[in-house]
Amino acid sequence: MPSPSTGPLGKGRRMSEKTSPTRRADYVDFYPLQTRWNDNDCYGHMNNVVHYALFDTAVNGWLMERGLLDPRSSETFGLVVETGCKYFAEMGFPDRVTAGLRVAHLGSSSIRYELGLFRNDEDQASAEGTFVHVYVNRDSRRPSPIEGERRAAFQALMRP
Repeated sequence: MPSPSTGPLGKGRRMSEKTSPTRRADYVDFYPLQTRWNDNDCYGHMNNVVHYALFDTAVNGWLMERGLLDPRSSETFGLVVETGCKYFAEMGFPDRVTAGLRVAHLGSSSIRYELGLFRNDEDQASAEGTFVHVYVNRDSRRPSPIEGERRAAFQALMRP
């Protein structure tokens, strides 16, 4: 069993030093997700790699529902260049998860999403993530400006 000073937060970090999780009210829009049986690991909770898959599913599902991405034909699309995650509470099958979404930064060809994963009806995030896309041209794979309807949708996800 790890000691409080060398536990799951790393050497020298204590649970009391962990930042507070965000709340649902901190996000602009939401995307529902369902956990699966194989999301649980041998310790009986959701494996950490699943959190990243949920972030990816939430962002791309949100884009596709709004007609901002067709993976097979969109002229431009976002490539993931950076991700990160903070864990606050366990989740696992059969939990329902809701991903809160907001945009922290919108550049000319890049966007930084911030996401919160909320277990069932809980108000505090069980995990928080960052997800950066750089938009590229399908053929050249070179950065491409975020314009038009897509830019407007991203601006609507920004908190004042």
